[in-house]
Amino acid sequence: MRDSRRAPIAALIASILLMVATPSRAEDGYRLWLRYDPIPAKAAARDYLEGVDSLGDDPRIQSAARELQRAISGIYGPPVPGCELRRDYVVMGTPDDLKSLGVHLELSGLGDEGYLVQRRDVQGAQRIVVSGNTGTGVLYGTFALIREIQLGHRLNHLNLRSAPRYSLRMLDHWDNLDGTVERGYAGPSLWDWRAPPGRIDPRYADYARANASVGINAVVLNNVNASADILTAPYLQKVSALAHVFRPWGIRVYLSARFSAPIDIGRLETADPLDPAVRKWWKSKADEIYRLVPDFGGFLVKANSEGQPGPQSYGRSHADGANMLAEALAPHHGVVLWRAFVYSGAKEDRAKQAYEEFKPLDGKFADNVIVQIKNGPIDFQPREPFHPLFGQMPRTDVAMEVQLTREYLGQGSGIVFLAPMWSEALGADTCSPRCGTPVRATIKAMAGVSNVGGDRNWTGTHFDQANWYAFGRLAWNPTAAPASIAEEWTRMTWGSDSRLLRRVTSILAHSREAAVDYMTPLGLAHQMATDHHYGPGPWVCDLAQPSWNPCYYSRADAHGIGFDRTASGSDAAGQYEPKIGGCFADLKCVSDQDLLWFHHLPWTYRMRSGRILWEELVARYDGGLGKVQAAEREWNRLRTSIDAQRHAAVAATLGRQRIEAKWWRDASIAYWQSLSKLPLPKGHASLPHALSWYKAIQFETVPGYLVPGTGQQLSCVPPRGGPPCAL
Repeated sequence: MRDSRRAPIAALIASILLMVATPSRAEDGYRLWLRYDPIPAKAAARDYLEGVDSLGDDPRIQSAARELQRAISGIYGPPVPGCELRRDYVVMGTPDDLKSLGVHLELSGLGDEGYLVQRRDVQGAQRIVVSGNTGTGVLYGTFALIREIQLGHRLNHLNLRSAPRYSLRMLDHWDNLDGTVERGYAGPSLWDWRAPPGRIDPRYADYARANASVGINAVVLNNVNASADILTAPYLQKVSALAHVFRPWGIRVYLSARFSAPIDIGRLETADPLDPAVRKWWKSKADEIYRLVPDFGGFLVKANSEGQPGPQSYGRSHADGANMLAEALAPHHGVVLWRAFVYSGAKEDRAKQAYEEFKPLDGKFADNVIVQIKNGPIDFQPREPFHPLFGQMPRTDVAMEVQLTREYLGQGSGIVFLAPMWSEALGADTCSPRCGTPVRATIKAMAGVSNVGGDRNWTGTHFDQANWYAFGRLAWNPTAAPASIAEEWTRMTWGSDSRLLRRVTSILAHSREAAVDYMTPLGLAHQMATDHHYGPGPWVCDLAQPSWNPCYYSRADAHGIGFDRTASGSDAAGQYEPKIGGCFADLKCVSDQDLLWFHHLPWTYRMRSGRILWEELVARYDGGLGKVQAAEREWNRLRTSIDAQRHAAVAATLGRQRIEAKWWRDASIAYWQSLSKLPLPKGHASLPHALSWYKAIQFETVPGYLVPGTGQQLSCVPPRGGPPCAL
């Protein structure tokens, strides 16, 4: 048992070592929300944590004890002379550990990861007790206690009890073995595969700390467009080294597996999931992995989508492929996450394909298979209705997949807080098995496509850290309010000054809706330029596959705009439960935010606002730009409240977002007007350029994306007369 009360010299040495190990205190964003800066003297005078006693030798509990000591050293510092202090001590351990001190706890219902943090009598003295049924529960309870301190909450009536809603809360890294990151806007990959197992970057432990602090318990290390090389012996040694770093923080490692690996690296002639030799190969590979990584989580698989190999290449079903891998993992209690993101150019409506392929397979997947479904039926758009498979596969475990990296939402520019988007999807009523059943009640896990990269501030922009934080908090508690999450993150990252708190949380609250309005208002989708998905491209209609073209999704012409997904069109609305689909298909019921997703309407259609559709579109574009301009003004007013380094960085990215929002608005309006032939609404300024000017802009690479070996982040061929290229 550690007893820092009786070892002041040891505690002092530990504090010094922590300060030495802590990265530079330059305000570069490295510390994320785990800043542990001194709290105001007034608050310090009320509560003072003086020591930590950790029981047992579980590595996760020892991680928790070191983390709490690190927080205490930073937040409290030495006692303030002359102040009356209530000196608190923390005791942490499992119920079995705590029995040695005469403490008996009731932790039923908390599972393996839940925690209890409360004041208890310990051998005749009041102590703060942090406990969980396992070391992971103690770790999460410790971070909950630290969060209470960071938020300025009093500790005199402490009583925290919580358990995660989902047992699997996973970050999916789309990192390639060559150091690039698909749809990554925070520099090169965090993983330097050349170095392990001999050398491990200290950042990996800080990455694990950050994940543990918000309850993320699993990491997929490599891209779903996987290279089979990750399953070879040299790379598995490297994976083992990373797993060793993550284990004390309660994090299990998963790998994306390429379905054709038996051919690519196994020298077989087929990857047919029903072939006995293929099944034997995967069993042998699973055994090899678990010898190196005993707590390996399992495989994530993208199959028969966007050119990736899969079971359909052999006339087999998704269930056949998933169950083969599940069979190999089952003896080790591993899990297969099989992505439902599938589409091909031959389909009438891309939004329908996942349902058509997976709904008939409900109940045919093995018990250790989870079907991973994107939050919406297309592809992480600024706004989509929830995916029709949620609630429609009652005999199959499913996960919701969301995207932290902002592939379709400005990428490395500006501020877009995604918690409102995810909360919107999680709270949507599926009416399955009965109305009042939200999506969050139909899923077993949450997975988020990581936005973490090699940049010093981890996520490319300071505010994209909020999406990492929010994902963890919502995966733990999917009913958490985005506004509360925003306030937590703001207090721990920027400060608790009331003026600062009010302005920053307001910026976060309006940011996602702003992006929707200046990019894809009223249910439009996929209007981004080709391939890189950066900037507007609603006029693109000449790509080989129809569903690659923005015009495929808008269906805009001289008569109107929108994709008819009612019974008179593709009938995608019919994939939902009748009450939900019926509302989507009914103009009197469908919300304005989903209007053009489900309906093709004349430009002169009268909206609820009283405006015609054309006027409403223009107003939404204007409103989106206006919200960005307001955010920029609010941020500039905080110049004296925030450190200069981070304030300047955010001001720069907001300035870029303002220019991009205007670019989106003007280019989109110019194109829609070329079709509708309607005049701009009264009072609206004329557009600064002709449509041809916007069409001439061509990007080779995009903001935030690092071109390997060049250091170049943006390459653009501008139209004559000027930039959005030079943003």
